[in-house]
Amino acid sequence: MFGSIGLPELVLIFIVALLLFGPRKLPEIGRTVGKALGEFRRASNDLKRTLEDEVAATELREARRDLDSAFQVPASDPVPPTPGEPSIQPAEPPAPSLAPVEAPVPGAASETDLPPEPMAGEPR
Repeated sequence: MFGSIGLPELVLIFIVALLLFGPRKLPEIGRTVGKALGEFRRASNDLKRTLEDEVAATELREARRDLDSAFQVPASDPVPPTPGEPSIQPAEPPAPSLAPVEAPVPGAASETDLPPEPMAGEPR
C-alpha cells in the first residue's frame, strides 16, 4: 500500500504524530491532509486528461493533413516543358456520333418478323 512502509512503521508514525499534535488536533490535521491529497489527485487527473486530449487532437490533425495530401489533385503542371520536349496534353472526349437514325417504315417487315434461317446440314 505505501511501498516499503509496513504496519509497525505506520503505528510508529501515528504515535509520534499523537505526541506532537495531541489528540484534539490530530483529526483536524487528518482532514486537512485528506482534502489536500484529494485536491492533488483531482488536479493530476485533470492535467492527465488535458494532455491526452491534446495528443489525440494532434494525431487527428496529422491524420487529416495526411489524408488531404494523399487526395490532393494538382491544378496544373507547375513546371512548363522545356523547348523541344513534347508536352502531354489530356485526351479530349470523343465527339458524339451524328449518323442519322433510320425510322421504321410502317407495314415493312423487320428482322424479328422473318423466320429463322436453317442451320448448316438442315433441310429447308
